[in-house]
Amino acid sequence: MAPEQELKPVYLLTGSDRPKIETALGRLRRRFAPEAAEVVSALDTSGHAAVALCNAGSLFGDARLVVVEHVDGRPSTDGRRKGAWKAADFEVVATYLKNPAPATVLGLVGEDVKKTSPLGKACAKAGEILEFSVAKNKLQGWVADQFRQRDARAEPEACAALIQLVGEDLHALAGEVDKLAMWADGEPIGEREVEELVPALADTPAFALTDAWGASDRGRALAASETIFERDAKPRRDTAARLAGTLGSHLGRLRSVKRLAAEGVRPRDAAGQLRVHPYYAEKIFAQAEGFSGEELRDAVVRLARLDGALKGGSKLAPDLEVQLALIDLTSRAEGRSR
Repeated sequence: MAPEQELKPVYLLTGSDRPKIETALGRLRRRFAPEAAEVVSALDTSGHAAVALCNAGSLFGDARLVVVEHVDGRPSTDGRRKGAWKAADFEVVATYLKNPAPATVLGLVGEDVKKTSPLGKACAKAGEILEFSVAKNKLQGWVADQFRQRDARAEPEACAALIQLVGEDLHALAGEVDKLAMWADGEPIGEREVEELVPALADTPAFALTDAWGASDRGRALAASETIFERDAKPRRDTAARLAGTLGSHLGRLRSVKRLAAEGVRPRDAAGQLRVHPYYAEKIFAQAEGFSGEELRDAVVRLARLDGALKGGSKLAPDLEVQLALIDLTSRAEGRSR
């Protein structure tokens, strides 16, 4: 879509990297007069209506741009995509692309439109597919690059914490990077600054709780658990079950890491086996070093008791059971540190 290139009848912009999609759309829109560009959403515009817009022409005789967002819907609160075009909508657009309006460019935007889908094949034949995606294992590097583009200095721990707080929505991540870079004004950005300044946009992260447990910091662990209970929109019983599962998963990683460390495996080499980011692997190794094998075995027993309590074996409130377990899990380690 460089200025010297002739525009094609259709562009399909897809992928998870919404900031790059918006940049590409901006370049495309600059090729047209402002009054000759129209942006609609598939959430309320059918395929027939989009084709009608393409065929309508311009009152001024100029080239026109019609952009249709959300052709594959928009994520709802339950994670499902809703409002996507149906097969009939895709078919009418594919038929239009066999004989598109000569003075109109159609831009279709979707997060996950496959090249092998009927719409993808029609767009590839009549125009061009522009895919902008970031693999999950490259996400931290993408965040770091966003900071560099804004001349901000962010530590790796800050990038990892930002992902855990915001999730994998690149548009939301870029927005938080903007805020942090502006706030820092050239000063380094660390994990602490991210935790204090960034709201939890993803499911309330439990890494603050597991980090506190790994550091044998009872006060911080209890405070983190209460923050999670207060932030989570779900009932405390459901949140308690989720946190018990999180503690169990974390304990499983600590035990695995303890075994790998005894075998001489280095943290970065273990990251692949654990299916975690190298930074996170190093953090788990450091935490595991602070626990004895006996303490980890005791933790297995304590979490089994917590599981039984949450499944009806206790008359205490579920959130209180979680916090009592945290007191027990950190008590021996606190005594050892003293």
